[in-house]
Amino acid sequence: MNLKPDPRDPNIFPGATLLACLFLLATASAHAELRHIGSEQTLSALKSELLRFGELSEGVMGVSLIHLETRTRLNMRGEEQFPMASTYKIPTAVTLLHQVDDGQRALAELVEVRQADLVPSQGVSAHFRHPGIKLSLHNLLEPMLIVSDNTATDVLMREVGGSATINRTLDRLGVTGIRVDRNTNMLIRDYLGMDAPAAGEPRSFLEDYEAMSAEERAGLETYRSNTFADDPRDTATPNGMAELLEAIWTNDILSEQSSEIIRDIMLRCETGQDRLTGILPAGTPVAHKTGTIGGTSNDVGVIELPHGKGHLVIAVFIKKSETDDYGIRDRAIAEAARSAYDYFVFNVVSL
Repeated sequence: MNLKPDPRDPNIFPGATLLACLFLLATASAHAELRHIGSEQTLSALKSELLRFGELSEGVMGVSLIHLETRTRLNMRGEEQFPMASTYKIPTAVTLLHQVDDGQRALAELVEVRQADLVPSQGVSAHFRHPGIKLSLHNLLEPMLIVSDNTATDVLMREVGGSATINRTLDRLGVTGIRVDRNTNMLIRDYLGMDAPAAGEPRSFLEDYEAMSAEERAGLETYRSNTFADDPRDTATPNGMAELLEAIWTNDILSEQSSEIIRDIMLRCETGQDRLTGILPAGTPVAHKTGTIGGTSNDVGVIELPHGKGHLVIAVFIKKSETDDYGIRDRAIAEAARSAYDYFVFNVVSL
């Protein structure tokens, strides 16, 4: 989604591919070798820093941290609901790969991308505007997570059975604190105040938006941050998202092969390079997924710590930000990530 107030701007940032082999350490063996030596006081100091960076965002920030190998946890507003924006593409990916694990689907299966599926973003809609598109499920999964392709997302949501199927899958897998309600076409329409297509009349968001006059576009109720943020649909708690990532990295809800597919793709994410990765030491492997719309800016993922210190799950959500300067929000997320990174580098030791 990664949408600025102008719905044609995908808010895409350049990024670099990292070496997946450096990231996928065996957490089971590492768990026996690492120990968290911090105290309640040191964790409290880290939380104070996170609160300070929350003020920098000029909105409401929620953070959840899990150090995988020591199971150390910390959160700020961890049980509060936040708009997921494009981070909802992670549970969509989990649902698809769960169906692959169950033998219901195959990643090589070709599916049609219809004209009505086109939603503005980097990827399919930016390069393939004419009828006659067929892509494999795997070739849709990658741009959905790497460049936050909205068209690929909506096709995959349709193919897995829609939001109801995603929610049932999450419930079956024991994932809590996350609900998916709309595809990106409807979510963006709701955010902008655009009417939904009539029943039985599928039309793409892109088609409707481009058919508008400049005056009609100017009249859209864009940047309704507080109204959008108070909508319970398509929201997650920081704890819920962090626990979903934890389950992916420990192979608890998908096969090892399917878990590795998500980990590898998220490691190659190209959006939001000024967020979780923004001020970490150069070359730090970070597998993540961003989300942006209106007053919401998010980034969630897993950071590989240096010197064999393990892996840090981090989910940072911002809602109701009063600034439309995305750089300010990005910096708040980056500062939160760096503080958490530094804390666990210095408070995890090998036995």
